[in-house]
Amino acid sequence: MTTTPRSRFHGSWVALPTPFRNGAIDFPALRGLIERQIAGKSAGLVAAGSTGEAVALTACERLAVIEFSVGTAGRRLPVLAGVGASETGLACELAQAAQSTGAVGILATTPAYNRPQQRGLERHFGKLAECAQVPIVLYNIPSRTGVDLLPTTVAAIVHASRNVVAIKEAGTTLERVRELVELDALDVLAGEDAWIADALQIGAVGVIGVVANLAPAQVAELVEKLLSGERSRAPGIVEKLSPLVRALFLESNPAPLKAALSLLGLCREELRLPLVPVEEETRAALRKALAQAGIER
Repeated sequence: MTTTPRSRFHGSWVALPTPFRNGAIDFPALRGLIERQIAGKSAGLVAAGSTGEAVALTACERLAVIEFSVGTAGRRLPVLAGVGASETGLACELAQAAQSTGAVGILATTPAYNRPQQRGLERHFGKLAECAQVPIVLYNIPSRTGVDLLPTTVAAIVHASRNVVAIKEAGTTLERVRELVELDALDVLAGEDAWIADALQIGAVGVIGVVANLAPAQVAELVEKLLSGERSRAPGIVEKLSPLVRALFLESNPAPLKAALSLLGLCREELRLPLVPVEEETRAALRKALAQAGIER
């Protein structure tokens, strides 16, 4: 299946981590990670999302990460800003501030912990759409938020809000990806690295993923080939990256990612509590998977 994207949010978008040094944001390390993505020809960046430990950042820190990412990438790569929040007013405030940085759009999770009803989700995203003048990418990840954004609700949100243009679907099933594609209402992005090839073959137009932090060129090539209908190289790339994808999710993201980046000398393995560094068994699996994939600094 060859799919024509409706929005600019297609291809391989990478969910950036937020590097820390002695408790503060390590902006020089973040610059290096961004330059790695530019060199690897990723389609775009996501700043201050789940992988960026957004929930562990203050609002000022989140906006600083977004603004720095936009400024560093310049016109070389677009930046999607993570503005997910459990309270609608805060999400709107973050969205308005993020769009002033030059971010090309906002990525908004379902509100976590309070478990809103589906009609509450409609109103939440409707209010967010009223506050934002940039395109919105919905983000469904029920394993982290505790609420599942159903396809019928997605359709209602898109019908009511023209600036909702895509959805990152993570943590449910590939059948859900198919259902969202069949809505024929917005672009669908794979939110699970293990699904990239399968999701694109059933109509997704890209991925917002984690493994591209380590293998940007390989993931960009995989997505490009699949979107163009050229599938001959895809199985080989998937096979090469699969052990690394599995290792990256042996423990809660982004702990394994930061361990892998530390092994490559790209940032410290420093997280904010309640996240802690990975077990030695996970670190050994990451080291082996990086070697198998031929990834080095």
